[in-house]
Amino acid sequence: MKIGLEIHVQLPTASKMFCSCPTTDAEAPNTHVCPVCLGMPGAKPVLNRKVMEYGIMLAKMLNCKIPETTWFSRKTYFYPDMSKGVQITQYDNPVGGKGVYYLHGKKPIGITKIQLEEDPGKTKRVGDQSSLVDYNRAGTPLSEIVTDPDFSSPAEAREFLKQLIADIRHTIDLPGDGERSIRCDCNISIGKERVEVKNVTGLRNVERALTFEAIRQTKVLKAGGKVERETRRFDEERGVTISVRKKEFEADYGYINEPDLGVFHIGELVRSITIKESPVNMALRLSREYGISEKTADQMVLTSMNLAATFETIAKTTGSPQTAVSWATGTMAANWKAFEASGKDPKGIVDIMEKFAAGKITDVETDMELKAYMTGADIGAIKAQSADLNQIICSYLDEHPEIVDEIRKNEKAINRVIGHVMKETGGRYSSSDIVSATKGALASKL
Repeated sequence: MKIGLEIHVQLPTASKMFCSCPTTDAEAPNTHVCPVCLGMPGAKPVLNRKVMEYGIMLAKMLNCKIPETTWFSRKTYFYPDMSKGVQITQYDNPVGGKGVYYLHGKKPIGITKIQLEEDPGKTKRVGDQSSLVDYNRAGTPLSEIVTDPDFSSPAEAREFLKQLIADIRHTIDLPGDGERSIRCDCNISIGKERVEVKNVTGLRNVERALTFEAIRQTKVLKAGGKVERETRRFDEERGVTISVRKKEFEADYGYINEPDLGVFHIGELVRSITIKESPVNMALRLSREYGISEKTADQMVLTSMNLAATFETIAKTTGSPQTAVSWATGTMAANWKAFEASGKDPKGIVDIMEKFAAGKITDVETDMELKAYMTGADIGAIKAQSADLNQIICSYLDEHPEIVDEIRKNEKAINRVIGHVMKETGGRYSSSDIVSATKGALASKL
């Protein structure tokens, strides 16, 4: 089985690729259009500089070779959603190529190329005989990331996309719903011929479409048939792929260089652009440099890269990565959403942790100060809650002294305390609060 992906990413520019029409949602069809994005005679395109910058940033993220010069081509095809009969794209000299991207930081996935191109419009079927076309989307900038056929299963392709989307979102500040801005053409071959499943959206649907197609092709071959080279679409409701047309060959598109745009000398721009560390690379580095597990590093980064950065600052200033990770994955992670919404400076968190590391405050006091600072809650109210929680836990431990010995042998035994407190208080306290308070109560007993 060979699987390769062609991932189309809608770039988050304010205007279209070759004109000043907005890329925002329009109130009505065919209102965000002009002679350029409709391809009217005499209208000439002008490249949006931000599109090229985004393309270079993604090429760097994918460890691609980036040329000194690049240019665009005309791809000829006659579909209603492309009114000018050609699509401006890149072909023989794209913005990046021959890259490599590591799945989970380990398995290399080859990147054939990354190219920039304009999106066509949208076609909507009306009944059996007619279609309506909305050109608002026509000219919206895309980057197309083409992988080598390096995936061994549909599940692996899904994992790759999940990781890639997170890295793309971070690299070019793609909106939080970035998955909606990504469409995927899935290429799969069980035997000799390759089948393309066009325009699949959503991680789950990519896996479903590839799984169905793998089973379908296997059945055809086992029955003595031949898998046809074709383009298919994925029906999300039924979970099946449906033949659309015979798959074109490159020569069928009649590529020619785009004469209205010329050659772009991008070497100086490439050297001036730096990109942020990706979430995957950050997790791998934290694990390597601070001796924490990859799973723990992933957990922090997925919660928030700012949380991971705060952990790193605490680990450096206190000299104790294990202390830093304990608090970062506990009290800090539990309250991070409220903290980021408050807009406060992480330095306040670091200051509290420095006091703890210096022995100026206890772990219980540290927990309360962190909660007060991160959530904005009154520390007096937090102390009252803490006293109530400590009383419940201490009473329970006094009544069941055997639990102290159990926890000494296996820390997972603390789940008995969590269960009791949850039942006693109706779930008023979080499990992380109960664990923290229990450890404090046990400090004098263990």
